[in-house]
Amino acid sequence: MGHRILGATLFLLSAAMPALAQEPQIPLADARAVFTQAQSLCEADGGRLWGASLCGPIMLVDPKTRRIVASHVDAKGALRELDGVFVGDLPADANAANTAVEWSGTRWTQMLWPLPEDAGKRGTLITHEMFHRLQPGLPIATAKGGDNPHLDTLEGRYTLQLEWRALARALQASDRDEKRAALVDALAFRAERYRHFPLAPVDEAALETNEGLAEYTGVMLGNTTPQARLQAALRDLRSHVDDPSFVRSFAYATGPAYGMLLDEFAPGWRKRLDEKQLDLGTRLRDAAGIKVATDEASLATAASRYDGAALREAETAREQKRQAQLAHNRARFVDGPVLRLDLKHMSIQFNPSNLQPLDDIGTVYPTMRVTDDWGTLEVEDGAVMSGDWKAVILAAPEATGTAMPHGPGWKLALNPGWSLEPGTRSGDYVLKGPDA
Repeated sequence: MGHRILGATLFLLSAAMPALAQEPQIPLADARAVFTQAQSLCEADGGRLWGASLCGPIMLVDPKTRRIVASHVDAKGALRELDGVFVGDLPADANAANTAVEWSGTRWTQMLWPLPEDAGKRGTLITHEMFHRLQPGLPIATAKGGDNPHLDTLEGRYTLQLEWRALARALQASDRDEKRAALVDALAFRAERYRHFPLAPVDEAALETNEGLAEYTGVMLGNTTPQARLQAALRDLRSHVDDPSFVRSFAYATGPAYGMLLDEFAPGWRKRLDEKQLDLGTRLRDAAGIKVATDEASLATAASRYDGAALREAETAREQKRQAQLAHNRARFVDGPVLRLDLKHMSIQFNPSNLQPLDDIGTVYPTMRVTDDWGTLEVEDGAVMSGDWKAVILAAPEATGTAMPHGPGWKLALNPGWSLEPGTRSGDYVLKGPDA
């Protein structure tokens, strides 16, 4: 399956493509300021962090109009020069997100307009996405997995948040012994999670290799002083606590924290990322020779240092609501009639902070936009991405006999030659292509 999965913070967009106006809605002066900041940040790094320059083409996209302002001309000439930058429209079959993307013969750092006003937050975002553009050329072990359904369970969420709290304490510690003690706690909570969920080390390593390293890069290069980097890492640990789900967003919090601690306790760790796929916590434990106590009494004592009792009470209440939502999703996407869209050359954009694992079926995405050979799907009220990423499952359509079928919370624009046909189960539908 050839597909592109867009990371970072993504948004569902309209498929409409307005005509190009004389002046794009992204102010050209502001776009030039972004390009100047990006150039300054990547030149200041000089390729030291990853052994290669992060400098390269940048595309800013207005998500409402799909207008583009770019730092470079594209290889195929879709953009036109205007006052020292390059402007145009993103076509309907291309998704827009904060990510790296291949478009019109060029590999871009793509970011949605407007960017954060705060210079540090803007710099973090810019260099995070620059890393994604560079990432395929870096000697990093191939990451497989990454759905992390265990991080939507009671024990998964409980141990992860204790780990975040311990990491924050470690980052703020006044001396090395205090820092190491907090780090031992963080790794103990991680080890307890891995005891409950044997697949967690591989799944978590996959997302930490992708988004965790990207956010670490953003924090390290997008902020110009050690104190600013520390505050950015702490902000990442705090800001994701309120995410509806941690399954796709946890690595934005752990990546900078573990990366900065690895810099201190295991210098040279970035040069060894091609050896094997390991989560960042395990890399730190092994490289720094840290011993972790995982007996029940030690874990209970450690949890008490981070207000574990109140956290467990809150997570227990959330778990009751999650079970009710699971029952609703099973009724909608498993027991009830559905439409299955098989994927061949898929590109997807989604919000990584609100995903809901659904047993062994896949993951419920409250919102998503998918393009494939058959056309464009826009979801505003839930769809399931199968666990193998080979199909999207929707509640059965309400209208099927047109090129624009729709159903509860979704709409589909089919390309010529494609149609919906009854499936094998009563009420189900499947796609039929021109070669069927």
